[in-house]
Amino acid sequence: MSIFGIRTLHRLNQVLSSQVSKRTFNWCLTSRSRSQPLTQGHNPWPLEGSRQMATASSSDGIVPQDFNYFLVLDFEATCLRQQRISPQEIIEFPVLKVNGENFETEATFHTYVQPTVHGVSEFCTELTGITQEMVNGQPTLQETLTTFQEWMDSQGLLVPECKSVFVTCGDWDLKTMLPTQCQHFSLKIPTYFNQWINIKKAYAAVTGYFPKGMMPMLHHLDIEHEGKHHSGIDDCKNIAKILSAIASRGYKFTITGNINQYNQSKVKVSRGSRHGRAYNDSNT
Repeated sequence: MSIFGIRTLHRLNQVLSSQVSKRTFNWCLTSRSRSQPLTQGHNPWPLEGSRQMATASSSDGIVPQDFNYFLVLDFEATCLRQQRISPQEIIEFPVLKVNGENFETEATFHTYVQPTVHGVSEFCTELTGITQEMVNGQPTLQETLTTFQEWMDSQGLLVPECKSVFVTCGDWDLKTMLPTQCQHFSLKIPTYFNQWINIKKAYAAVTGYFPKGMMPMLHHLDIEHEGKHHSGIDDCKNIAKILSAIASRGYKFTITGNINQYNQSKVKVSRGSRHGRAYNDSNT
């Protein structure tokens, strides 16, 4: 090949490399949350840099966890369009029991819950898929808490040697919703609800930025969404997928929320409600 031909080929390679680089950067930029701008050359999925990251590969990088089981929970509650509602009441109570070694779901607790103050609004049905007919005749929250206690016992989750922790998408479920409703109806909250893992904080530790909700996490982890968004049981299944994906990257989960850190007397539905005003996907 002549000198002219070699120079031409070299120049063509430079042009092609530049175009690939720009296309790759533009794809990352459009995939990133608009609120979290991406700078050129930055890796949006770092597997290093977190003090809790292991060196294993993402395909088989699950490290020993401090918990035998992760209990993925996602409440749905009564709500109105662009209006605050008080008291806000849980209408769906789903929990998945996820093995802390292989991150497979072993058991499911799921029930709809009958509200006693407000009915299920048209907006609530549009958002969650739950109708008034679906909650009619279902157990109240007080009855549900009793049934859930029995389920926890039947699953061996209450014995001292079994360590389990709840996993939520945001802090609203166990910081705000359950304490507020139990306070309103003078219900005692079992102590196992006192602490939890906010999956968004774990995700942020792995990826380097804080997600707005569940859907961006699924998108950026390339996980297909399952079911209906804002259906409690379907959201639990998707959160469990995120949990497993984060674990596969060598992350060791730690508790991120503890109710004792918050002043329960100041907890109000209007401060942290997912449905109190126009829904903003601040949790799932």
